[in-house]
Amino acid sequence: MSTTPGATTHPAPRVPPNGGRRRAGTRAADRPLPSSNIRRQAIEGDIVPPRSPLLLAGLLASAGIAHFATPRKFDELVPRALPGSPRTWTYASGVAELALAAGIAVPATRAPAAKAAAAFFVGVFPANVKMAVDWRHRPARQRTASLARLPLQVPLVLWARGVARTAKGQS
Repeated sequence: MSTTPGATTHPAPRVPPNGGRRRAGTRAADRPLPSSNIRRQAIEGDIVPPRSPLLLAGLLASAGIAHFATPRKFDELVPRALPGSPRTWTYASGVAELALAAGIAVPATRAPAAKAAAAFFVGVFPANVKMAVDWRHRPARQRTASLARLPLQVPLVLWARGVARTAKGQS
């Protein structure tokens, strides 16, 4: 093969082993919609947006501050079976949420703090059940709010697990 001075040579295009034909199921119509893939990944905790850990930390910090700013409403949620005063449990829960928020905000402690947050969300579920039971005779709006809290624990647990999984992969 002779080349002319100044001429550029391009390699021959690479042809896949199947002769360039598309494989079955690779047409756009055959692939799942991106939104369904995103939803599946989000449910499994595979994707966590970059700001997600800080949003989770902010949510926990806000809740922790609320335990100190308006403790009376949290005192009502403490199950009677727990020893000690409800206010002690309210403050302890607020401290725990603030500590979890700080741990999630710092990349070096994010994975263990997010795992602890997932466990915390599971742990406070009985208080949400108690609230729903105690509020069953309240006006419809309050009953609805207390019942809506119950399934909301699931995405919080999954969110915290996703943050932990992502943080572990980055360290």
